[in-house]
Amino acid sequence: MAVRKIIRMGHPTLRQVARPLTPDEIGSLELARLLGDMTDTLHDYGGIGLAAPQINEPIRLAIIEIAGGQTRYGELPSLPLTVFINPEIEVLDPTVAGYWEGCLSVPGLRGFVERPRHILVRALTVEGVNHSMEFDGFLATVLQHELDHLDGKLYIDHISDMTQLVFEEELERYGQDEPTG
Repeated sequence: MAVRKIIRMGHPTLRQVARPLTPDEIGSLELARLLGDMTDTLHDYGGIGLAAPQINEPIRLAIIEIAGGQTRYGELPSLPLTVFINPEIEVLDPTVAGYWEGCLSVPGLRGFVERPRHILVRALTVEGVNHSMEFDGFLATVLQHELDHLDGKLYIDHISDMTQLVFEEELERYGQDEPTG
């Protein structure tokens, strides 16, 4: 497989609504190759999630893989490499949780974003089988972040206080408490 270039904020594909995959595409050799490229790209860039539009493929496809353990977000549960084809989100609890988000398509920046804390994701597997998974807390944020890419949205669109958009280096150097109010 191959490591693909991740496009950055300003590229028009990142602001397009991605098209659903067709039944003929699901399970195809082309999709398997693309998933291999996405996995290699995710690992090479050191991310935890990647949406196809981020490598200039405007289709409704995303992958998530979290090793788990202690991270800058605290202790996280692991999530093996999981594929989401034509996903849909249902909010199960509108109560929000806030995290400092970053994005491979918006390198060097972090922003404090509040999102619903408990969601259900319905999607297709690589075999075309319907499946659903519930996520809460940080994992719910990760899923919403990645699936936003499929609708032409970036995390910066959800920042309610633009003073909470900072360079990663400054966040690490000075720290930032989670905003209140």
